[in-house]
Amino acid sequence: MAAVLSFTASFSVAANKSASIDSIKVICSPELKSLAERWATEYSAIEPGIRVKVLNASTGNDAAMLFKGNVIGLVPDSFLPENMSRTAWKMVIGRDVIVPVFNSSNPYLKEINEQGISVELLNRFLTKTGAGNWGTLLNGEQKEKATYYILNEKSVQDNLNEFLKTGQTPAGSLFVENSNDLIAAVQGDPFAIGFCKMGNLIDFDNQNFAQGVSLLPIDRNGNGKLDYNEKIYDDFSSFLRGVWIGKYPKSLITNIYAATTIQTTDPKQTAFLGWLVSKGQKYLFAEGYSDLIAAERQSAVDKLFNIKVEPVQTSGDNYLLKAILFVIAVLIAAGFAIDAVLRVRKASVAGVKSEMKRSGIFPGENAIKIPAGLYYDKTHTWAFMDRNGVVTVGIDDFLQHVTGPISQIKMKGEGKKIKKGDQILAVVQNGKHLNLYAPVSGTITEQNIQLLNNSELINNSPYNDGWIYKIEPSNWLKENQLMFMADKQKEYIKREFTRLKDFLASAFNAATGTLSPIVLQDGGEIKDGVLSDLGPEVWDDFQTKFIDPSRQIWFYDLF
Repeated sequence: MAAVLSFTASFSVAANKSASIDSIKVICSPELKSLAERWATEYSAIEPGIRVKVLNASTGNDAAMLFKGNVIGLVPDSFLPENMSRTAWKMVIGRDVIVPVFNSSNPYLKEINEQGISVELLNRFLTKTGAGNWGTLLNGEQKEKATYYILNEKSVQDNLNEFLKTGQTPAGSLFVENSNDLIAAVQGDPFAIGFCKMGNLIDFDNQNFAQGVSLLPIDRNGNGKLDYNEKIYDDFSSFLRGVWIGKYPKSLITNIYAATTIQTTDPKQTAFLGWLVSKGQKYLFAEGYSDLIAAERQSAVDKLFNIKVEPVQTSGDNYLLKAILFVIAVLIAAGFAIDAVLRVRKASVAGVKSEMKRSGIFPGENAIKIPAGLYYDKTHTWAFMDRNGVVTVGIDDFLQHVTGPISQIKMKGEGKKIKKGDQILAVVQNGKHLNLYAPVSGTITEQNIQLLNNSELINNSPYNDGWIYKIEPSNWLKENQLMFMADKQKEYIKREFTRLKDFLASAFNAATGTLSPIVLQDGGEIKDGVLSDLGPEVWDDFQTKFIDPSRQIWFYDLF
């Protein structure tokens, strides 16, 4: 608790000083100048006591020189000298993603979405003298010629050349000076192809692609069809997740970093960095860049919270610090009250006993076990503080009914320090696995060694014999307020049932073509252990589309 509260105090004090203007120095590479200045302007507007000064660097050597001062670099990784790239403290804050696009009214839409376009065929198409035709792209007989447009920006051309491994811009390219003209050109020609930045395509208000334009799917393995794990192009969120987990060619992605020689201990800089990966993300699209998904933002926030920043007190800060101390006192008092209630309720938890017989039908939303007295995390783990102050952690009943019998569990060792939101364990079923996240921060003091030889205890007794860890908490009073008690958990589980049905419908349509793996044959009820008969690619999607989005960035409100 001390680290987070200390950070909060430091941020509040630093960000609210009005007696003097504090300058945060930022150095940026040439292509990021507009973005850096936009961030500087917006942040200074909401924090009038802070002035963000942007310095331009033309080469990596300039960056290395200026990094010797107390500055933050906003740069692509390639901009830094090799020695500094290895040793600097870096945090991803956005991406420059280059994408091929085509007209959504293309008459070969069905073939394009089934086959995708391989690098080999795209290369053959682009290296033809003059415009190639769609038969070249689809390895078929289509005769219509395709006009291809390229946004006239260095990053687009460099990434495209690396992707195609040609070393030069394809002959016959029509260069377009701005993204709006490129999108308009593709919208107006059903056979057109364009290469631009992902951020150029986004309708930010609707969180989707610009009307009439689609992403051209890439057949990465060149097998002539778009495999299940290559299908990331249908919507905006699926594509960004695919980029993050490595389903999109790395040569078309440039990470944007905030970098310093060592991790900053300056509370003003820490607050600014926290804003960049939270509320500042919305300004990336306006400059043609892509933002981070929720799990990445959480990871970035975790990096900032790895340090303890002591309060910086000035003569005008006493009232603020008193207010903070009062809040801390209230939290402590509430903690003692909650602990007393939990001790009284523990008997009811013990009453949820071992044997959970499976009927073959997935329990209804009102039949999922939700014992009173526990704290439930959105990622389907639970926590309970014992009388001695140690927190027991496990998996909830909903998740074990989704996975079915667990054949193995991979745990962290005793003595390991963890933070809320860290990957804490993996549940395995015949080689397929899900990563789960810590509901609390602290130090692991004990593993449930019974699970090493009998992992199905998690299925049979998730709240008792199937517990996972004992943890000495480091921030219990703060973090238990970010979880649900039983009454709220019941409401949450109802929403999770809807999400589960939507996910299964999507998985069935994309991967199986038949309902048999997910429903019983007599009546169509969802099977208990519904993931058991589905392949690893569905487990991977369940991880990225169901579990990971629930890993909330609880610290957003601090910035």
